[in-house]
Amino acid sequence: MTEIPTLTKRKLQAHVIGPIYAEMVAQVGEEKASAILNAAIRKAAIAEGKEFAEKAPGGVTSMADFIKLYELWTADGALDVTVLEASDQVFNFDVVRCRYAETYEEMGLGKIGHLLSCNRDGTFCEGYDPKIKLDRAQTIMQGASCCTFRYRYEPG
Repeated sequence: MTEIPTLTKRKLQAHVIGPIYAEMVAQVGEEKASAILNAAIRKAAIAEGKEFAEKAPGGVTSMADFIKLYELWTADGALDVTVLEASDQVFNFDVVRCRYAETYEEMGLGKIGHLLSCNRDGTFCEGYDPKIKLDRAQTIMQGASCCTFRYRYEPG
């Protein structure tokens, strides 16, 4: 089965999640609605990571296979990326254009874009391979000029 490009998946999900989030805000307030959405998206990201780990060659994950997954996230020009380093131990890059952020803004969901996408980035690893860790200082959705992704593999 061919994977749907991630930007397409996120846009379809946002069409459903947006109205649900608005109703949650109306019923329980923005802070609680954001916390609920954050928890749900994080759980979904971990589950998705586990699904991809099961598809890894021989069921064994690696940084090399993790790097290959980025083709899904960047498909259809979703991200303009400057790769700084890609090895068996690290995957460092900057996103200089994020169509995820642009899409959420166009949909009127820019305020929760970080919940819909950004918080998935490191959380996905918890399901895929907990030895892969993400450090990120800034994101475009938070108003920065670029997103800094610094993945590292911590064996043991």
